[in-house]
Amino acid sequence: MWQRIKTAIVLVIIVGIAMFASQSPVLFAPLLAIGVIIAAHEWTKLMPRWRQPALFVVLVLVLTLVSLVFKVTWLFWWAASLVIWLMALFWVKGYPTHTSWYGKKLAVMGTVILTASITAMFYLWQLSAWWLLYVFLLVWCADSGAYFVGRKIGRRKMAPNVSPNKSMEGLAGGLVTGLLVVIVISVFKLKLSGIPLVAFIALSVLTILVSVLGDLFESMLKRRAQVKDSGTVLPGHGGVLDRIDSLLSATPIFALGFWVLQYLG
Repeated sequence: MWQRIKTAIVLVIIVGIAMFASQSPVLFAPLLAIGVIIAAHEWTKLMPRWRQPALFVVLVLVLTLVSLVFKVTWLFWWAASLVIWLMALFWVKGYPTHTSWYGKKLAVMGTVILTASITAMFYLWQLSAWWLLYVFLLVWCADSGAYFVGRKIGRRKMAPNVSPNKSMEGLAGGLVTGLLVVIVISVFKLKLSGIPLVAFIALSVLTILVSVLGDLFESMLKRRAQVKDSGTVLPGHGGVLDRIDSLLSATPIFALGFWVLQYLG
């Protein structure tokens, strides 16, 4: 436990400095690049035996860097990731009876998921580091609420074949915890009311639900690949994918919804 706490503290310090120390991407962009390299490498371990894992890592890195430069591609990646997460919902429900998704197509899925999440993080950070922090807090608080409520009163299993410890009661607890964050930020900080308030709350709730799906999807991948953790780079936590699985789904969905809300005024 102490090892997990120390690792978490170090991560918070590094990410916090990269996000808030400068408005220039000189710190944040390299952090994203390092993160996507490690995450892509870990993704190859969850796929069927991949002959050239380095090629996949380079491909994802190049596509991500190119996408960060050419902003016109961002909506494409976010929309593509939305399609994948909609399909993932049915894959999780059908596991282990249906596993046709497990194959070479995971390379395409991983490319879309990683590129979409990194570009979404960069987009939100460019708007304001506080917007990215908001999504982080939303996901982390909802996850913590789900964990504690699930441990105390969890009875009905959400997806027993994928993650036996997750319950519907835990999901409800996570939603309530996340909604507290949403209400505090939207009402007292952003001063929203009326339709903008309803739209922002709806987007935030959707983000929480999708973050749970991201967690379940990675758990399903690990079960199919028969590995406990995606990696060992984070002492006490496992791999990078183990720590950002919820954010991989939450950030592009929130970014896409946020863009739509801005476009609609």
